[in-house]
Amino acid sequence: MKQILKRLGLLAATLLLVTVLAFVAFSILPGDPTNSILGLNATQEQTAALRERLGLDLPLWQRYLDWLGGLLTGQLGQSYLYEMPVSQLLGNRVAVTATLAAMSFVLIVAISLPLGILAARHAGGWIDRVVSVLGQVTMSVPNFLLGFLLTCLFSLILRWFTVGSFSTAAEQGPGAYLGYLFFPALSIALPRAAMTVKLLRGAILGEMGQDYIRTAYSRGNSKGRVLWRFALRNAMIPVITFLAMTVADVVAGSLVVEQVFAVQGIGQMLVSSINSRDYPVVQAIVALIALVVVASNFAADALYRVMDPRLRQR
Repeated sequence: MKQILKRLGLLAATLLLVTVLAFVAFSILPGDPTNSILGLNATQEQTAALRERLGLDLPLWQRYLDWLGGLLTGQLGQSYLYEMPVSQLLGNRVAVTATLAAMSFVLIVAISLPLGILAARHAGGWIDRVVSVLGQVTMSVPNFLLGFLLTCLFSLILRWFTVGSFSTAAEQGPGAYLGYLFFPALSIALPRAAMTVKLLRGAILGEMGQDYIRTAYSRGNSKGRVLWRFALRNAMIPVITFLAMTVADVVAGSLVVEQVFAVQGIGQMLVSSINSRDYPVVQAIVALIALVVVASNFAADALYRVMDPRLRQR
């Protein structure tokens, strides 16, 4: 219990530090949000009145405390540009990014587990070598470049979808909605699936050399039975932990590929809000991303301690 409370305290301190850095960094960036709203021809009186209405005339520390208080109560502030609550502005976009991240995670699991087991069972054979080469190539390609290549293949050559034709499930139906998201999800999933395949293969082969595996062989178990019933169970401990930590990486990847595939998620909103100096939206998105990253890492660590009895004994 003491360890859990200590880690929760560390999680809260990390989130607090991130909110401070995000708020201060975007508050001191060059450029006045009033210029994006009023234009460059606005008078000084108009600019001063708008700054007062937006609270930009207050000291930085007071603006931060007001924003933090609202954040703790679920009030993400008011968008400068759209003059509407940030939570309302981000509602549909958070759902899009969450769907994209979930599809990516499902693809990672669906691709990596069968290939990792297959490569380990045929270690040193041609299947293992093909999986290894494909994995090395895939891991070396950045998300945005892989997304661009998939766009060229599936959109321009095969014409399976049209870049820029994305719309919500309510507008085009769930089938077309998920069908469009499949391609950006694939560009996110492939590099991370390759990492998971490599990790799972190594973990299985490591377990296959343990004494309890030799004991299982001595009892007449076949190689397939030993792998599935004994080795895979222990080999999955680091893999499941790695997959839990991958959640944050998948979310970050979603923000990147949204730009490539013109997906209207929070990644696209983040870029447009930075350009328009709509800082309440930017700060809310950064705080949300930080929460996902810190919480996923905390969950991965807790999951590893639950699954590994040696850590529980400590």
